[in-house]
Amino acid sequence: MRHTTSKSLFKVVAEKLPYESIQTVERVMKERRLTRTGVYVAHDSMGTARYVGRGRIFARLKAHHRKYPLVLLYYSFYVVPNKSHEREVETLLIRAAGSLLEFNQRKKRVTISPGSIRDYEAGTVYFQRRRRRQSSKSKRRKKRRATEPMGR
Repeated sequence: MRHTTSKSLFKVVAEKLPYESIQTVERVMKERRLTRTGVYVAHDSMGTARYVGRGRIFARLKAHHRKYPLVLLYYSFYVVPNKSHEREVETLLIRAAGSLLEFNQRKKRVTISPGSIRDYEAGTVYFQRRRRRQSSKSKRRKKRRATEPMGR
């Protein structure tokens, strides 16, 4: 049984719909006076996320499809009523999809390096790995090795 006293994170969700349906879905949302801004995902023929963004859902999805019609065949979107969480949802999706996102460059992390606290709303508790500091002795040794001539 679901707990119903808390508010839902999403107002509207659509997942992996074919691009042929985009006009119909947009029209229905307009008729029902549902907001058409949120987080969207463009998928390839295998359903793999290739682009994640936020903003005017249908305008942006159509623009991406015009640019890559042979690659992007499906779309998903999430309308987040609390706009302060919209950016966090976008960041989460981008980080989760990582290297699969061919058309995203912003916020994408394809290495093990962490993101930034600035990617989340104020007041978010953010845990981050600590990097082990090198002693000044090992730094000098590394520098010396880098400047020493090769051979003999």
